[in-house]
Amino acid sequence: MSTMTSARVTEVLTRLHQDAEAADHPFMQKMMAALEASGDTIEQAAAQLIADERANYPAVYNDHAEHFLSVTPDYGRFLYAMARATKATRIVEFGTSMGISTIYLAAALRDNGGGQLVGSELEPGKVARARAHIASAGLADLVDIRQGDALETLKDIAGDIDLVLIDGAWSLYLPVLKLLEPRLRPGAVVLAENAFDEDYLGYIRDPAHGYVAQTLPIDAGRGNEFAVRILD
Repeated sequence: MSTMTSARVTEVLTRLHQDAEAADHPFMQKMMAALEASGDTIEQAAAQLIADERANYPAVYNDHAEHFLSVTPDYGRFLYAMARATKATRIVEFGTSMGISTIYLAAALRDNGGGQLVGSELEPGKVARARAHIASAGLADLVDIRQGDALETLKDIAGDIDLVLIDGAWSLYLPVLKLLEPRLRPGAVVLAENAFDEDYLGYIRDPAHGYVAQTLPIDAGRGNEFAVRILD
């Protein structure tokens, strides 16, 4: 039986997705109302947020400390499928949040025969909650969540990386990718949620940098970018 369909994992994910919807729906409605009132496109709003992060990180990022801002169930299943398809044994996640995406990826590691997921999360409260959720799902032995600035916590990844999920502070997408890039094996998959940073998109879509990339139709509008490393 797949770990994804085990009673333990299913119960935890169902509860967390319900909690995420309850916690984030009012926040997202407020954000969308503000966006409509401003007349900005989502790309314009994202550009402003990225500029604010760069000027005042981590304070801007920590404004969302109580929100899940998690992947959807559809995208979570896609994460599991990608980790299985790549036979991943070493996964890196930037932006663990409450651990929902981590559970999908760790379940794939279990079904791949084992491995390690190294996650990075800035906010201490989220780290504690993510660890508890992952333990409840029975996957703690596969996961190492590191609290702090990802440019420090992800410096010492040992061995080749099979899959990366980037879903943290938007202003750090490209710096985190460049930090991990020397450890990406040929064929490694890089997935970025909310990939609205033009610097990141321009870099990963330029074939000269060694990737094939495109935007995914899953959760259209959320800026889900998919890339495969084609250079060693």
